[in-house]
Amino acid sequence: MQLEIAALSKPGGRTINEDACGVWSSQDACFCVLSDGAGGHGGGDVASKLTVSRVLDWFRQRPECTSEAVEAALTAANVAIVQTQSSQLRLADMRATGVILSVDTTHGHAIWGHLGDTRLYCFREGKVAVQTRDHSVVQSMVDAGYIKPDQMRGVPQRGRLLGALGDAQNFEPCIEQRKFPLRHGDVFLLCTDGVWEYVEEAEMEQALSECKSGEEWLRRIEAKVLEKGKVGQDNYSALVVWCRDLAEQMS
Repeated sequence: MQLEIAALSKPGGRTINEDACGVWSSQDACFCVLSDGAGGHGGGDVASKLTVSRVLDWFRQRPECTSEAVEAALTAANVAIVQTQSSQLRLADMRATGVILSVDTTHGHAIWGHLGDTRLYCFREGKVAVQTRDHSVVQSMVDAGYIKPDQMRGVPQRGRLLGALGDAQNFEPCIEQRKFPLRHGDVFLLCTDGVWEYVEEAEMEQALSECKSGEEWLRRIEAKVLEKGKVGQDNYSALVVWCRDLAEQMS
């Protein structure tokens, strides 16, 4: 399996970009991580950068595409944030979301895990086949039937999280337990809420149908964010992983 990777991270209408992302590949695997920091006074960007660096450091030492590895990498990032909170007063309340995509390029399968409202989507044949569930108040409202899924973006408390990295007591990431078999043409999108707040799933699908590369698709997504954005809008970041089977391409 060959992967095409594209990345985007912009401050939006903010002075500081508290998002962070990173990718590391071995001979047999690829590991992607995206994080959105929170906490103010500079703490958010510290937390997101810690998340990315600790996750990738963990996989550099143990390049394993398993659910146990993804959970361990997120745990390592959580420990690093908690330990750093006590180093400076301004960092005491810092938190971060996190999503990891682990791809075994030799055997052609993927595993992922996340915490918070930074999302992972998988598009198969141009349609959403996988979408992670947010750890947020508004997601709980959807689950309880108080609002419909298409109303999530308009709820005032949409940004209130029920889980995040940097919590020493209630650290409960969601980890995909089964290996996800990949097909030629599968496309993953990892994105912060600064992206999905402004770009609905149907718009993602429509833009994808008109694009032949991850870079082109990200440009279309960014255009939608900027079109619908507002003064002082949130940072927005995304990673695209486009899966191509060389045997399929040559047949």
